[in-house]
Amino acid sequence: MSNKEWNLGEKSKPKLVKELEEAILVGLITQYQSEEKVNEYLAELEFLAYTAGAKTVKKYVQKLTQPDSRTFIGKGKLEEIATYIELHENITLVIFDDDLSGKQVNHIEEALKVKIVDRSTLILDIFADRAQTAQAKTQVELAQLQYMLPRLRGMWSHLERQRGGIGMRGPGEKEIETDRRIVRDKIALLKKDLEVIDRQNITRRKHRDELIRVALVGYTNVGKSTIMNLLSKSDVFAENKLFATLDTTVRKVVFGAMPFLLSDTVGFIRKLPHHLIESFKSTLDEVKESDLLLHVIDLSHPQYEDHIRTVHQTLKDLECMDKPMLMVFNKYDAYKKLHFDDLVDEETRQEIENELRTKLKNNYEHDNVFISAITKENIDILRTQLTELIQQLYLVRYPYRKREW
Repeated sequence: MSNKEWNLGEKSKPKLVKELEEAILVGLITQYQSEEKVNEYLAELEFLAYTAGAKTVKKYVQKLTQPDSRTFIGKGKLEEIATYIELHENITLVIFDDDLSGKQVNHIEEALKVKIVDRSTLILDIFADRAQTAQAKTQVELAQLQYMLPRLRGMWSHLERQRGGIGMRGPGEKEIETDRRIVRDKIALLKKDLEVIDRQNITRRKHRDELIRVALVGYTNVGKSTIMNLLSKSDVFAENKLFATLDTTVRKVVFGAMPFLLSDTVGFIRKLPHHLIESFKSTLDEVKESDLLLHVIDLSHPQYEDHIRTVHQTLKDLECMDKPMLMVFNKYDAYKKLHFDDLVDEETRQEIENELRTKLKNNYEHDNVFISAITKENIDILRTQLTELIQQLYLVRYPYRKREW
């Protein structure tokens, strides 16, 4: 089987210091994607590429009624990109913002003579690089194989023939079918492995039933792990890259004398590969079994409302939207730098903040708090609101048990 997939950022300098690959990004304006949306997606794709180990040097956008079945983009645009690559020999990678078929990858690769990657492959590569536990590694490998399986015919078209030679005459088995069977067998094995891991996780979670469980959810790179560290006084890995956290981290936290469990989960993103969602559903069981959701949002991001819709849709898919939720609007310090200048007095700022909070509560029907995990602004307010919500949940669960909180 081909080994050219899942190896982005492979160029390296001596002493194992990684060198960023130079990449071109390609997006398509269609009847379903406006120019504004495509530019937003490409900005996010650039961040994904950086996370995977690539530096964007050029972006191409084309308007088509629908993607070309052979090359995704038009012939003229493909030639334009090929010419640019010829003039810039350091470019080793072209990333498309939508999924490509195996044959499309082959045709484009033949024309451009560099590595071709689509959005799903890029995300899967990041997940493969970030996976630490056996569960996460198994989930990523399963998602990769499920994504690869329907593309085998295009990716291995050179093997689509009968084996020949002495001792190999007769019906035989095409190598493409052999590859498919190997992949299917591996998928079945990985699913069994995940079932075993899931049963172990269920056993572990049974011992936590007495404690209220709080799950941090949100779009990727909104600051969930930083908030986790603040509230639990632990040292969860946090980084300004997409999908810094893949494995669910659970910590026991005590506010005063009130204990609860706080979990940090994998971030969501637009256009997340379907197979990845399916594979990571066991990790997201921590969300499904939680009593309270802390939905963290990057208030300073220009598309934060799109991010909210993406997270809410994913929570609906997981059947979790009926859970109590507190919306935590993080990076308020960055928001104020963007929207307030030195001429705005504190009273006016407070009025604007109150109006925004009221608007957001009316739009999403959940209580909210504005914080900055970096400067620790309003963290005490977050703790107070969180304490009140957890106390209410304990009173419902144990109405006759006396608690000294």
